[in-house]
This record gives sequence, C-alpha cells and structure tokens, in this order.
Amino acid sequence: MEQLYTDAAFDRQDFRGAPLPKGEYENCVFRHCELSGADLGGILFVECVFSGCNLSMANLKATVFRDVQFKDCKMLGLHFEDCDTFGRQFSFEGCTLNHVSFYQMKLKKMVFRGGTLREADFTGCDLTGAVFDGCDLRDARFDNTILEKADLRKAFNYSIDPTINRVKKARFALPAVVGLLDRFDILVEPA
Repeated sequence: MEQLYTDAAFDRQDFRGAPLPKGEYENCVFRHCELSGADLGGILFVECVFSGCNLSMANLKATVFRDVQFKDCKMLGLHFEDCDTFGRQFSFEGCTLNHVSFYQMKLKKMVFRGGTLREADFTGCDLTGAVFDGCDLRDARFDNTILEKADLRKAFNYSIDPTINRVKKARFALPAVVGLLDRFDILVEPA
C-alpha cells in the first residue's frame, strides 16, 4: 500500500541508497536532497517544492508533477516526456537543466526563470506563450517547435531556425536575436 505524505519537509536527505518511498506527496518541501539516479517512477507530487536538490538522471517514468516548483536544482539528463501528462504543471527557477528532454511535450505558458538549458531538446514541443527569462539556451534543439508568442527577450545563446519552427509573434531582443540567422551562415557585424 502506497503512503500519503502531507505537509512534510525533507532536509538534506540522500535518497540514492534508501529510495524515496513510493506514494503521494502533497504540499511537501524537499531542501538540498540528493535524488540523482533515483527512481521517482509512479510517484505523485502535488504542490511540492524542490529547492537546491540534485535530481540528475532520475527516472521519471509515469511520475506525476502537479503544480510543482523547482528552485536552484541540478537536473541533468532528465526525460520529462516520460512523466504522466494528466494535470502536469511545473516551473523552474535558477535550475541547471542541461541535456534534458521535453520531446513533443505541450508546455504552453511554461516559465523558465534563470538557469541553463544547454543542449535541452525541445523537438516537437508546443511552447506557445512560454517565457525564457535569463536562460542560457546554448545548443538547445528547436525542431518543429511551436514558439508562437514565446518571450525570449532575456534568453541568450540560442539558435532557432525560423524555417522549421513556428515563431509568429515571438518576442526577441538584440543582440541575441541574431541566433535566428545561424542557419543562413551569414556574418552580422556592428555598423
């Protein structure tokens, strides 16, 4: 029988040797916990906060994230497309999300605030109205991605091909907007 954890706080716990018990976690806070490589498959997180945790390479197969906040977390190599899609909602602030995959996910109005998304895979994603506020998108993959009305004014190091992605009414700012021209192999120089 799976456990129900409500209003619990987990501080500086290492779940690599003793796995996080399967169950439902509601309104729980995880602070500076070690969850790298952990099996989070099938666990339900509702209105939880992960702060300063390491979730790198964790298994997210059928994991449920509903109204979950990730703050200043290390989250390398995660496959968010493996999560349960019902009611899925999460946000990221100051997180290291390098080498993560959001393959073909619907992430409308998703907010990525600060942090890095280097080599993140957004192939086939719907990022309509998404916000990338202060995000490093070096080598992030955008392929058949919907970026309509997305806000990338404070994002940097991106390379987005407007011929294979939908960018209508997306917002960009100088000088990073030259990342839309990478495909054309042209030189842009100051006047």
